[in-house]
Amino acid sequence: MEQLISQVIGGAIGGTAGGKAVGASDMGNIGNVIAGALGGLGGGQVLGGLMGAAGGDAAGGMDIGALIGNFVGGGVGGAVVQMIAGIVINKMKG
Repeated sequence: MEQLISQVIGGAIGGTAGGKAVGASDMGNIGNVIAGALGGLGGGQVLGGLMGAAGGDAAGGMDIGALIGNFVGGGVGGAVVQMIAGIVINKMKG
């Protein structure tokens, strides 16, 4: 459960940063956060599966390395999804 929360939070932060970094993809604060959170969830799951860090628990406690990995993976996924979605939506608006 902790890994999903860290992926969503990382994705929301990544989506916000992506929207501000690439002006053509900015969808407003709420749009950036929502797209980033969804991208963070998906991106964190994909990255965790590729890197083999899908576990998350070590000896009954939290593994801080896995938690940070999920946070970073979620942030990257959130930024990428937000930028792609923002550019597509803004191009469709005209």
